[in-house]
Amino acid sequence: MWWSATPRWPSTAPGSGVRPVPAAIVYGTPPYNLVDVPTGAVQVSPILPGSTALESLPDASQDEAVIAAPPGTAERDYALAQALRVLKPGGRLTAFAPKDKGGSRLKKSLEAFGCEVFEESRKHNRICTVERPQTIVGLDAFVAKGAAEQMGELWSQPGVFSWDRVDPGSALLIANLPPLKGKGADFGAGIGILALTVLASPDVKSLALVDVDRRAIEAARKNVTDPRATIVWEDVRQAGLADLDFVVMNPPFHDGGAEDRALGVAFIETAAKALRKGGTCWLTANRHLPYERPLGAAFSKVELRAEAGGYKIYEARK
Repeated sequence: MWWSATPRWPSTAPGSGVRPVPAAIVYGTPPYNLVDVPTGAVQVSPILPGSTALESLPDASQDEAVIAAPPGTAERDYALAQALRVLKPGGRLTAFAPKDKGGSRLKKSLEAFGCEVFEESRKHNRICTVERPQTIVGLDAFVAKGAAEQMGELWSQPGVFSWDRVDPGSALLIANLPPLKGKGADFGAGIGILALTVLASPDVKSLALVDVDRRAIEAARKNVTDPRATIVWEDVRQAGLADLDFVVMNPPFHDGGAEDRALGVAFIETAAKALRKGGTCWLTANRHLPYERPLGAAFSKVELRAEAGGYKIYEARK
C-alpha cells in the first residue's frame, strides 16, 4: 500500500465526538511518502482501468482530494476543476507534479480558480494545498476546455494520446496497412483511428479495441460504431485475448511522461501470445526505438515494410 495505513480522521461510532473517515478521492498514484492519501480514497484517474469517473461524482460531495496533476495544460486544469467541483466548500485539495512536468505552473493554475495556495517543494515535485473556496472562479470554462469534443467527424479529449491530430506513426501505418481478415485486435487503440482503417476490410470478422485510457475508450465508442468492433477499457497486458489472426498497434513508450521502452516490448510480447500460429502483427514505432530484438525473439519472421518521417513499420509473423 502506497499511502498511510492510518486514517487522518479515525472512524468511530456516531456520537463519540471523533470525526469519521472523510469522503476522499485520489487521481493517479502518488509516489510513496510524497503526499498523504486518506485511507479509502476512491481512485478517479482515467488511465487506471476500473476507476470511478471523476465527472460522475456529485458536486460538493467530497471532503478531500489528492491529484497527481497531468502535464498538459488543458488536461491538468480540467482535472483540478473537476476536483474542486466535487469538494465541499472548505474541503482540502492537494495537487502535485514534477517541477519540469507542470509542477512549476500548479500554483498559478490553482490561483486562477480563486484559491489561496500553500506551495512547497519536495523530492523534485511542487506540492500545492488549498481549501476549496465558496465560489470557484471560471469553473465552467475550465471544464469545457478540457472536456470531450467532436473534431470534424471524430470525438477526442485533451489528455488522450495525440488527441487533436493523427500522429505521424499511425498515419504511416494506415498508408501501408494491407486489407486484413479474420479476428483481430488494436492494441492501444486510442480514439479508434487505426480501427476505422482495419474495419474498412469486409474480411475482418471481429476487432477488439483495447486501451488503458477511459477517455479514449469513450471517444472510440462514439467514433467506431461497426458491430464487428468490441471496445475494451483495459491494460493490453491484462486483456486476455487469444487465437487472433492479426494485431495492429502503435505501442506507447512513455509512462507518466518518462520514456519507458519496456512498455513497447510488453506490447510486442503480448501480441505474440495473443496471435495464433501464422498470425501477423503490424507495428509502427519511432525510428530510435530498438524493437528489432524483441520482435525477433517473439516472432518467427519480421520484415521492415516502410520507413519515413522518423517512423518504421514492421510486419511480424508468428
